Amino acid sequence: MPRVFGTDGVRGLANREVTAELALDLSVAAARVIIDRGDFDRTRERPLAVVGRDPRISGQILEHAVVAGLASAGVDVLRLRVLPTPAVAHLTDALDADLGVVISASHNPMPDNGIKFLARGGQKLDDAVEVQIEELLGSPWEAPIGAAVGRVRPYERPVEEYVDHLLATLDRPLTGLKVVVDCANGAASEAAPMALRAAGAEVIVIGAEPDGLNINDGCGSTHLAPLQAAVVEHGADAGIALDGDADRCLAVDHEGRDVDGDQILAILALDLAEAGRLVDDTVVATVMSNLGFLQAIEGAGLHVRQTKVGDRYVLEEMRAGGYVLGGEQSGHVIMSQYATTGDGILTGLHMLQRMAATGKDLRSLASVVTRLPQVLVNVKGVDKDRTDDAALLAAVAAAEEEMGGRGRVLLRPSGTEPVVRVMVEAPTDEAAREVADRLADVVRERLALG
Repeated sequence: MPRVFGTDGVRGLANREVTAELALDLSVAAARVIIDRGDFDRTRERPLAVVGRDPRISGQILEHAVVAGLASAGVDVLRLRVLPTPAVAHLTDALDADLGVVISASHNPMPDNGIKFLARGGQKLDDAVEVQIEELLGSPWEAPIGAAVGRVRPYERPVEEYVDHLLATLDRPLTGLKVVVDCANGAASEAAPMALRAAGAEVIVIGAEPDGLNINDGCGSTHLAPLQAAVVEHGADAGIALDGDADRCLAVDHEGRDVDGDQILAILALDLAEAGRLVDDTVVATVMSNLGFLQAIEGAGLHVRQTKVGDRYVLEEMRAGGYVLGGEQSGHVIMSQYATTGDGILTGLHMLQRMAATGKDLRSLASVVTRLPQVLVNVKGVDKDRTDDAALLAAVAAAEEEMGGRGRVLLRPSGTEPVVRVMVEAPTDEAAREVADRLADVVRERLALG
């Protein structure tokens, strides 16, 4: 059977691809794997799971199905209700739960939804465990009966406990800073304003009226215009844009200019390095990070470890090297001292703390990274497995030599379709576009199907 799990759990169109039936079956299978492996705290009568979701209307259906599946397989369940993904991960660890479940499609449009399982400690499930879950889908099993059935109850203060955790990571208050936060009408609509205010900032809130239908709709990290306008209108020092499940953060400076994930990552890297807390003076980023980011980090005497695109690869590299900071241009930043996944609120708090500590505005802090213009061309209908073609590689090398170290080229095959992505960075938009279009033509010529 084809794989059900993708790179970040199960995700698709809710009630068509991600159905209540699938949610029920996945949860039963996940519970069976935990019980069969004995991978749970034996001092408890039954395994324990926590379940949280974002406010999508379809989340209500999927949450009930997930809870029913887990309990029917003999797992006790704490319902966290609407809560950011990183908060579910934190409480999975803090409550010593054997399993965490997040029902969310993150930054995707409202009609989508997804299911992600977390292992003990709030860590992502190993691929091997996901394969075991898939193998059990729809297979016969003997359900527990009587007192062996799991119990379900609400957890009373999930938001407050998560906010307490966030505040405990800060070294100083944010007093004197005026901040606009756009919660994307998503899972952080309560937690983000609460955390920022408790940290001492003056807070203006937008995109915090979720109705189950408006998540990520013209707001949040995928639509910065409302935040930019609000920052300028209110004379704020900065703006923070979260996505639907609050695992990523982008920002806006006091003039309404966007600050991307590369710039935020650089701000945090320099902060940690100055405090002597950046392990091996190294930050982890993906191959899509802007060349300006790489130059800024290396110019500060620090190092960058680059991975394939995807937060899972960033996290794998961080774990392998014991590194404490990594992230992506999209604003998915992992601070492993405090979190097991990207955490948009945590990221925003620490970026603002850097402003408070240095007395510098966000524009000045972000200017350490001079972003090179970046152009991405998706070349469709080609053989993505032949990007090692000698003539194509020669064309790439010639283009990079032509830019004389002031730009770079990245060819990246799609993981799901016959597409090769041509990314070019150059000193000007015009130069980047010209090189990208020229190399796209070479890709079409050399890698044509058939």
